[in-house]
Amino acid sequence: MSVDVDRLRRTLGADELAWLVDRLVRRLELGHELSGTVTQNVATTQERRAAAKLLGRPDRGGQGVSVRLEALEARLRGSGIAPDLRSAIETLRGPVVSRLETQSEENQERERLGEVRNASKHRGENWYEAWSSAIESDGTVTKRIREGKAETIAQAVAVLDRLPAADLPVPVLAEAATGDTKALSNTGLERLVLRAIAGWRGRAVPADRSQMRSLWAEVGVVVDDLSSQVLVLGVRVREPHVIGQWLDAAAQDGLPFRLTLQQLMRYPSTPAFPELYVCENPAVMRVAAEELGSKCPPLICTEGEAFHACTRFIATAANAGVRIHWRGDFDWTGVRSTAAAIQRWRAVPWRMGNSDYLEALERGEAEALKGRPTQSPWDPKLAVEMQHHQYAVMEERLLPRLLDDLHIAKNVN
Repeated sequence: MSVDVDRLRRTLGADELAWLVDRLVRRLELGHELSGTVTQNVATTQERRAAAKLLGRPDRGGQGVSVRLEALEARLRGSGIAPDLRSAIETLRGPVVSRLETQSEENQERERLGEVRNASKHRGENWYEAWSSAIESDGTVTKRIREGKAETIAQAVAVLDRLPAADLPVPVLAEAATGDTKALSNTGLERLVLRAIAGWRGRAVPADRSQMRSLWAEVGVVVDDLSSQVLVLGVRVREPHVIGQWLDAAAQDGLPFRLTLQQLMRYPSTPAFPELYVCENPAVMRVAAEELGSKCPPLICTEGEAFHACTRFIATAANAGVRIHWRGDFDWTGVRSTAAAIQRWRAVPWRMGNSDYLEALERGEAEALKGRPTQSPWDPKLAVEMQHHQYAVMEERLLPRLLDDLHIAKNVN
């Protein structure tokens, strides 16, 4: 016998019988038989009348209502509405899977994903084991399994197994690991992977796209090799390729020039200078180009936080033996970036001492110091004074000093 859907909905699908259908679904989920009696201890008049009509009996009144399931099934079958009670319930609500069966399937999938994680090349590394344990204990794995997205866990492992990389574009990484070039483009998989990388690199989990790009860059992955750029002035390289020619022409005219990461990747360039100066704000480069022009020594601008194109250029210079002179704003971000540059590239702080801060502070108004404090290992007094005064000073305040330094550096070199 097939189910007569229209008659079933008229017979058992009324709102007044929803409590009964809910209870039967619950029984099926728990793996129980649809037999015995189901009771609603406190029922409305409409619910009592609907149950009585369903079973073909008079409403006896009272507070509650009971339905004997064998009688209900016999009535549905005898009326030609449904062959059995389970068929009727699943026609109304969809297939019902026993929770015991579901739990068994979840356990099997969880075990499979555990084996996938244990097979990673990073197994045994502290950051990886911490990430693997965390996504298990905080319910991430369970949630992905129940949402039908368990494969993202395996894909995350596949992505991590290809890291660190060397200037690998995100779409290429995604295609290699998942078969989908867009799998790491603002997706749950990307966030899952970045959570692991954050622990790997000792960083906070990124909160915005800027932080995401920066974190990808730390493991050699390029989010966008065209939008990632570095602003340079007076920079020349040894190679005569097209990039070298452009840089020569720009340096000769004293013009700031933008290099993209894609250009730097396609045309490896060897610095043709012994000293490189790094500033944070474009205004410094703008004034340097205006006042020093072609006499300005090699200068690059991070334009805030240094991203992939910028860090790649600096790393190439540092590896070639170029001395890096680094400075930023007198805020906690600037202090942190200076400390990082010293550690990564043996950079020399440029006008980033305590005396420079106090001089800049005296030159005019300053804005409130914000963010998380940090130390200044190259000059411990700097961080102390910054915390004492609670003011941040942008590097433009030291422009006259910076221009003097650049002028002297050009004459020396």
